[in-house]
Amino acid sequence: MAALSGRRFFCSWSGGKDCCLALHRSVELGAEPRWLITMLREDGERSRSHGLSAEVLRAQAESLGLKLVTRTTSWDGYRDAFLDALMEVRSGGADLGVFGDIDLEEHREWVANVCSSGGVEPLLPLWKEEREVLLDELLRAGYRAEIVAVKDSALGPEYLGRTLSGEIINDLRSRGIDLSGEAGEYHTVVTDGPLFKKPLRLRRGEVASEDGYSFLELRGL
Repeated sequence: MAALSGRRFFCSWSGGKDCCLALHRSVELGAEPRWLITMLREDGERSRSHGLSAEVLRAQAESLGLKLVTRTTSWDGYRDAFLDALMEVRSGGADLGVFGDIDLEEHREWVANVCSSGGVEPLLPLWKEEREVLLDELLRAGYRAEIVAVKDSALGPEYLGRTLSGEIINDLRSRGIDLSGEAGEYHTVVTDGPLFKKPLRLRRGEVASEDGYSFLELRGL
């Protein structure tokens, strides 16, 4: 804990449950959050990972009291775009990067590589933890996460808009779904919790389909 106390950090931010819990744990360890880094699609309208609108991402950052740093990119240009954003926060005093990865080794290797290139230390506070432990901690802490994207081959669009709960987790278990959705079975957006100054008020829109996924359109009220 002493090694993290007061250190300024950025969080690699998808807007979902895992990065939020990683942020939460890092704050509890005494580190000081300053920035959220999110990669957007080329049009700048949605996040590259979860398909969240830039409007929702800005609302999260405002409620968390953090600066949102974004770059637009294709998947091919993702690393260079992330490094460019990392250079921005590095110049502001960040020497620590927080990531919500759990156990995908190729993700850990990518994080180590990009942080080494950017001159910051990576921190993966959820690494190798049991899915049920992480989800239980998230819910017990008081965070609210809603399902905003599903892989069509794993879950149906009827899950979109549902709030993550013990009941949903049991349902995922019975279906043989990775409880944290690490293979992309589902993605969430966090709308409230102890680090939020106020809950997000979002309006649900249409369901869109793309590349085998269904996404729920969300906008601010």
